[in-house]
Amino acid sequence: MTDRNVLVGSNTADDAGVYRLDARRALVQTLDFFPPIVDDAYTYGLIAATNSLSDVYAMGGRPLTAMNIVGMPQDLVPPATITAILRGGAEKCREARCALVGGHSIRNPEPIYGLSVTGIVHPRRVLTNAGARPGDVLILTKPLGTGIVSTGIKRGKTPPAAARAAIRSMTRLNDVGTALAATGHVHALTDVTGFGLLGHLRSMCRESGVGARTWASASPALPHVWQLIAADCVPGGTHHNLDHANEVVRWDPAVTDARKYLLADAQTSGGLLISAGLRCAAAVLRLCRSHNTLCAVIIGRITKEKTIHVVA
Repeated sequence: MTDRNVLVGSNTADDAGVYRLDARRALVQTLDFFPPIVDDAYTYGLIAATNSLSDVYAMGGRPLTAMNIVGMPQDLVPPATITAILRGGAEKCREARCALVGGHSIRNPEPIYGLSVTGIVHPRRVLTNAGARPGDVLILTKPLGTGIVSTGIKRGKTPPAAARAAIRSMTRLNDVGTALAATGHVHALTDVTGFGLLGHLRSMCRESGVGARTWASASPALPHVWQLIAADCVPGGTHHNLDHANEVVRWDPAVTDARKYLLADAQTSGGLLISAGLRCAAAVLRLCRSHNTLCAVIIGRITKEKTIHVVA
């Protein structure tokens, strides 16, 4: 479809769609849902809602309204459990100051939950994955490894402290994205989710017509991730992501297999990947820290050559 008011559509594989209403307002629209990745129903609701809201923040927007998306096997999931899931989602919407206005439910063989979210952004402040420039620094706002930790939880191998750290990460809002858009310091922005850090970096580079150089040792990991990788708690999605990464990434020989798994790990409700001008890097890092992001670290640079080079 072609419409002059569609500022961001599906052709760039971005985080959300953006539709211009007028010279000062544009709608940001997204939806996301997935099956449970933790045992506690309320926590599952928190994580799923945080993940859905993140797409609006990744476009530089502010969430306005949300609607529940629910699919449940009624013979297996009791009403009290469904209520706890919805309560978690509602609590996260309240934290985001986003009005939860309804939703839709169906019977489904597997539980699924998420949100359809509508946000707002100034048309000139929209941040996409297509604006990265050579010389930019790459900044990450959450540690990696939620896919590995979640797989460890399913297999009973994740220590309680590691599970708590992952849940803390997956339930932390990426609301700094709204503030970043207002500064003018950021050239490109995306959130790190199912395709892993390298997958989302690949999309950013492809849509921006650039390449990247990233330091494997600079990307922070959640606690106990290395032990879980050694225990073969690597999800299928991460293996799939790494296969795709191997097609385009130039690996330094010193990068270990464990580091490769981490950089390709399929994240749930991951952090923001920011491409910002070198001169603005310090200001961006300060802004991230003022919003209590779990980390704010430079993990690489944008380059002119259209390839991704990962060094140790």
